[in-house]
Amino acid sequence: MNKSFFKFVTDFGPLLVFFSFYYKSDKSLQIAIPPFVIATLIALILVWIIEKKIPMVPLIGGILITFFGGLTIYFDNPVFIYIKPTIINILFGLALMLGKFFTNESILKKMLGNALQLTDQGWSILNKRWIFFFFALAILNEIVWRTQSEEFWVNFKVWGMLPITFIFTAFQINIVNKYKINE
Repeated sequence: MNKSFFKFVTDFGPLLVFFSFYYKSDKSLQIAIPPFVIATLIALILVWIIEKKIPMVPLIGGILITFFGGLTIYFDNPVFIYIKPTIINILFGLALMLGKFFTNESILKKMLGNALQLTDQGWSILNKRWIFFFFALAILNEIVWRTQSEEFWVNFKVWGMLPITFIFTAFQINIVNKYKINE
């Protein structure tokens, strides 16, 4: 199996399962979350089998999906699944913000240093931008789930947050080009 296709399936397959169950069940989170959790766990197991490791971001996501999905089902309260993106984004923002105190370099550089060769100033700028981005996404998620319908939030979670992240990432290309270390 093509590695990029495998990554796409394991990243987005659980979301497809969630949407399928959500819309087939007359928009019920109680019905859509268990298959979503199971699909997420299967995806993580497949990644482990094929790659013999699970990258940190999908692992954290899988743990939080299972935890908050379980709380949503157990307490029959959708607030738990609504706040999951807020908590994930706050955790990522804090990790980038506090990471410098525990290491001598930015967490982004540790994670992406093999793929991108940037000056320390470039890494610092990117790190700060991603910190602000993650906190802004957390705030945006809070605004959406607190002011909009459940269906709107479900669609925003994928069709809003994902494109916003892609667009933000694209806007970082100028910083990467400006501070790239030419070999």
